[in-house]
Amino acid sequence: MSSAGDLSASLTLRRGALARVGLERVALVEAVAELGSITAAAQRLGISYRGAWEAIQALNNLFDTPLIEASPGGKAGGVAAVTARGKQVVTAFRRVQIEIDAAVAKLDGSLGGEPARDLFWSLGMRTSARNALRGVIAEVSAGEVNCEVTLRLGEGVDITAILTKRSVEDLQLSPGKAAIALIKSSFVILAKGDNLRTSARNQIAGRVSSREDGAVNSEIGVDIGGGKTLTATITLESAKALAIAVGDPVIALIKAPHVILAVE
Repeated sequence: MSSAGDLSASLTLRRGALARVGLERVALVEAVAELGSITAAAQRLGISYRGAWEAIQALNNLFDTPLIEASPGGKAGGVAAVTARGKQVVTAFRRVQIEIDAAVAKLDGSLGGEPARDLFWSLGMRTSARNALRGVIAEVSAGEVNCEVTLRLGEGVDITAILTKRSVEDLQLSPGKAAIALIKSSFVILAKGDNLRTSARNQIAGRVSSREDGAVNSEIGVDIGGGKTLTATITLESAKALAIAVGDPVIALIKAPHVILAVE
């Protein structure tokens, strides 16, 4: 069983654009199989009868034959039974979930200890969706230990990441492959003016699209073109000193080692 500090993952299956099958819906099927009632299953899982019934309809629509056959009795209850197909789906799902849990446990043990695990969770928990930037690998320059990977986010907008050679091989990064750049908002430094001299590998020009001030920090949205927005978190004092306002041209500075690449 995982402890609070361990990594965990949950399987979700999708067929085309139809509804997804995740842990919650599999648990609903299991509860119906045990209790023989949608009402009782919903009560056990802490969801509404309507929510349970809609989930069952979605599941039945997703597969070639129904997973649950039920006569809707409303909140007063009705008879429900899991079909042979439903039992097969639950069994297959649980087996795959066991394999995923084993793989995640192995990953957790190979991250190099508590600091590495903290870094992993920082990426997962602190990187906003606006800083998950999808693009296509434009170039990979290999070195003895590290590689420089250029991700093309859009026309004229590139971002460079420094990765270990092993990471590039594991992710199978090569020109033309889609990837996502993950950047913590606190890693984005904003500057104004021309002819900047800085060691930051990435200097991305854009315009301020939003500014939200807090008691200590300011969250600045920067439109970098191509429909993409980069978010920076800087101190409120820095935002005031730079007189950052919506519409202002700015330069986003990001060190290449601060860019994490992910693939699907």
